[in-house]
Amino acid sequence: MDNRFKRKMTLGQEGNNLVLLLAILGTVFCLFIFLRVGFYLSGIPLDQYRENIFSWFTLPADLSTLAKRPWTLITYMFMHDGVWHMLGNVIWIWIFGYILQDLAGPTKIIPIFLYGGLAGGILFLISYNVFPGLRVNMPITTVEGASAGAMAIAIATTVLAPGYRIFPMINGGIPLWVITLIYIIVDVAMISSSNSGGHIAHIGGALMGYIFVLQLKKGNDWSMPINKFFFWVSNLFNPDKKNWKKTAKRDFHYSVKGTEPFKKIPNITQKRIDDILDKINQQGYRYLTEEEKDILKRAADDDA
Repeated sequence: MDNRFKRKMTLGQEGNNLVLLLAILGTVFCLFIFLRVGFYLSGIPLDQYRENIFSWFTLPADLSTLAKRPWTLITYMFMHDGVWHMLGNVIWIWIFGYILQDLAGPTKIIPIFLYGGLAGGILFLISYNVFPGLRVNMPITTVEGASAGAMAIAIATTVLAPGYRIFPMINGGIPLWVITLIYIIVDVAMISSSNSGGHIAHIGGALMGYIFVLQLKKGNDWSMPINKFFFWVSNLFNPDKKNWKKTAKRDFHYSVKGTEPFKKIPNITQKRIDDILDKINQQGYRYLTEEEKDILKRAADDDA
């Protein structure tokens, strides 16, 4: 299935998971922007919007707050606090995701993004609850954005094809590993900035993207559980696909309409016929099995 989609993905094509991921990010962003504008037009301070609505979907560094909002470990990676924050992540996901989908097919994009987001969120929580320099700001610190997932996609793509070149008009193209290396260096250098949590999450995403591709090269496809779950959910309420686990054996052997399923027919040999006749002489015809009776019938038909 992956090979079918390689180098054939178009913008509106079914199965283009890169476009699906960007559409989800865009939809969530627009929904919360409309809510924010509604607060502003209503004369309600925007601080209340962030505290009463937005913060319920961002990942808090404080574990006691996280215990009350466990869903934020997933939802934080779809939340963005500004247009440029959103646009930057979309650009990175589009550039690297397009290459990854071209090389590995469409089924890897969303699982890598989700795994990267989870790894980034977990590393963010560990860092703010372990390192003294970060722990002082733990009660008021949150993280949001798709950056960790974007970093996971970038690293996975680079490990998969480090020599892949982009911008061919610049001296034959820039190797992908150069762009990714600059991306990582900037992230590490900015850990001490005001957005420490976000850059720590990026490192977690990068590690997950690297591990994902290493496992993939060993034959362990970590995307399968997520893809199977999404496939199950998408067909859960679809009456036309109740039997989405159908196998070829059930379709073409047990459920064929109007024709008899395949039946093994034993070869007729003279020794086999002699053995059946001896059995009749010793035990009687009624002790023959259905197979033995069928052999005798076929032998009689052949002689006729």
